[in-house]
Amino acid sequence: MKLKRRRKLVTYLNILDQPVRFNPFVFSRTFLLWALLGLIGGVIAGAYWIGLEFLTHQLAFFSGWEVIPVMAICGLLAGLIIHFIGDPGEIHLIVNNIRFNKGKLDPKNNPSMVLSSLLCVASGGSLGPEAPLVQVTGSTGTWIGKLFRLKGEELRSLSIAGMASGFTALFGAPLGGSLFSLEILHHKHAVEYYKAIIPAFVASCFSYLVFALIIHLGLGPIWDLSAYEYSGIFDFGYAVLFAIIGAAFGWAFIICTKFFKSIFEKRPIPIYIKTLIGGILLGIIAFYFPLTRYFGHHEINELLSGNFSLTLLLAILIFKIIAISITVTSGWRGGFIIPLFFVGATLGLIIHQLFPTINLTLAIVSCMAAINACVTRTPMSTTILLATLTGFGHFIPILFASLTGYFLAPRIPFIGSQMGKE
Repeated sequence: MKLKRRRKLVTYLNILDQPVRFNPFVFSRTFLLWALLGLIGGVIAGAYWIGLEFLTHQLAFFSGWEVIPVMAICGLLAGLIIHFIGDPGEIHLIVNNIRFNKGKLDPKNNPSMVLSSLLCVASGGSLGPEAPLVQVTGSTGTWIGKLFRLKGEELRSLSIAGMASGFTALFGAPLGGSLFSLEILHHKHAVEYYKAIIPAFVASCFSYLVFALIIHLGLGPIWDLSAYEYSGIFDFGYAVLFAIIGAAFGWAFIICTKFFKSIFEKRPIPIYIKTLIGGILLGIIAFYFPLTRYFGHHEINELLSGNFSLTLLLAILIFKIIAISITVTSGWRGGFIIPLFFVGATLGLIIHQLFPTINLTLAIVSCMAAINACVTRTPMSTTILLATLTGFGHFIPILFASLTGYFLAPRIPFIGSQMGKE
């Protein structure tokens, strides 16, 4: 019986290896693979989000001084998971594997990534769920590609499409998520893996549909910044000016991160001790500045709707940058894109308080775009993502700000693996 089953499996695989017969369209069996990957990616993202929301609500019960021991314990548990189950790596490893490991993302450390990132994000770490989702769905793409015996660029494209499906599900932006999965891998102002753009689009669309069905996601901005009226050509100049300030704070974040990295790597200590120390420090910051807790998905709306003093906004800005840097360098797992958007929104509010006559929405969106493009080097996807997430319908000012942040970024990228092998 086993031999018959194997023969049937080989027969089915051979059928799938052939293009769809009698088909006069571009549609082929590869479309089915991209769609299947998107469906699976959407299910993974939906399940992850439901688990994250449940755990977040359980841990949000603790407040005040209780935040410090809770985050310390969660940091310790996350470190123990990484120590005993395996180190899933970070975004640097994902980029390296896509570029230099034939596009193969290893799924064996996915359990470690899922469990550790859930603890880190749900307890209040200043990192979001985008990086864990990208790694899990990207490695799922690799697994499906190997199952259907894909090699070379086809396998790499499927891995990238998997990354796009995870990123899209979280942000609700199929076009922005697809471009991000390509831009994050770029080198020297070029998107190298342009052949993966259609697979990424297809997987993103199917992933978005499934994720929206699971968590009842609607259409519309997450952070409503649509109240903007074009006042003339000088708006582009203002966008560039705000972007220069945003890029300066992007540099500040990178320098701060390198400082804490040198401290945490000064002596070789176990990962669970590093995550424990990180949890204590993050708990202390969250105790004094509760708005810096969590990755900013809901906190940005609190920031926009609140009436904060200039002094408090400056404190939130400084300690949020410190919190993200500690989270990144102490071994906590997650992504820093939404936290950087939070920093940009805070900076825009500060600029508006200093100069009340400027357009608040333009200042906020420009700072958000510049700081993210400066750190991640993704100006195109940043523009589209922000337009989708904020409802800011004017692409060009955002694009000006994103490009300004990109070209004012440090020569040595924050994600070191974006540099090619010279």
